[in-house]
Amino acid sequence: MEMILVYTTFPDWESAERTVKALLERKLIACANLREHKALYWWEGKIEEEVEVGAILKTEVEKWKELRETIEEMHPYEVPVIARIEVDKVNREYAEWLEKVL
Repeated sequence: MEMILVYTTFPDWESAERTVKALLERKLIACANLREHKALYWWEGKIEEEVEVGAILKTEVEKWKELRETIEEMHPYEVPVIARIEVDKVNREYAEWLEKVL
């Protein structure tokens, strides 16, 4: 089993929690961490400032394609970030738990 992290952001807690719970129920992820933060970014020619909820999703590489497609379908943003982050090493106990859950 090869673990990956997937990072995405949401406009609010409601959309973040709704999406993450659906991903958990479908066994596409084993765990998620949600954090509120200030986002500054370019949009339509000007710099925007918003509060967002960032999500770090923990899963296995075999789930990547279906996970990405599901996030794209459910995501409220017109152009969401869905970034796959390779995990070089993870402790054996966590890797075993992840494999068991998924």
